[in-house]
Amino acid sequence: MFKTIFEATSTISTTDALISLGVAVILGIFLSLVYVFGDTKKKYSYNFAFALVILPVCVCAVIMLIGSDVARAISLGGVFALVRFRSVPGNSKDIVNVFFAMATGLACGMGSVLFASVFCIGVGIIYFAFSRLGYALQKTQPKQLKITIPENLNYQGAFDDLFEEYTKSVTLEKVKTTNLGTLYELTYSVELKEDINEKLFIDSLRCRNGNLNIVLGIKEENPNMAF
Repeated sequence: MFKTIFEATSTISTTDALISLGVAVILGIFLSLVYVFGDTKKKYSYNFAFALVILPVCVCAVIMLIGSDVARAISLGGVFALVRFRSVPGNSKDIVNVFFAMATGLACGMGSVLFASVFCIGVGIIYFAFSRLGYALQKTQPKQLKITIPENLNYQGAFDDLFEEYTKSVTLEKVKTTNLGTLYELTYSVELKEDINEKLFIDSLRCRNGNLNIVLGIKEENPNMAF
């Protein structure tokens, strides 16, 4: 059904290469626009949006460079194995976008520009629609709560009545000693009830922990994610 523009030869013509690279650029821009305008919270990253434009072109060029040469592919894989990419924490949607861009570039690099176009536009429309509709989006996002308590306070059950009053769900994720063991830092994952007063919640916690540090913030999806 979908045919490649490359002929069954070991070399690629300049025209075919330019067509593949041009389509990769256009589809990369499309991917970037879907990422930017599909983010209803407007918290997209400029650097990531720019990378989505360039990534399909780079993958396309690499695939055309390798061609059907197995030895060249193994050598190139060895070179990339020497490089370890690391990034700031990301989430699963960012990973999907990266693989989306790589798959588009891979199809273009193999000369299947029609397949790449249909695949990219089709999946892009689905991604955009689900993002704008807020599919599987919770009304209240989980938050991370850190409470510092003195060592003589038994943290088990110390805040249960407050959690029952102000939260839908709460999970104790980590207990850490600080200040040479004289203090405990409790890390909770909490889902607050709708329309509650966060200040009253924090003030109530301060009355229990001796007015020590309390931090309530956004919970990262996967803080240990790295490339």
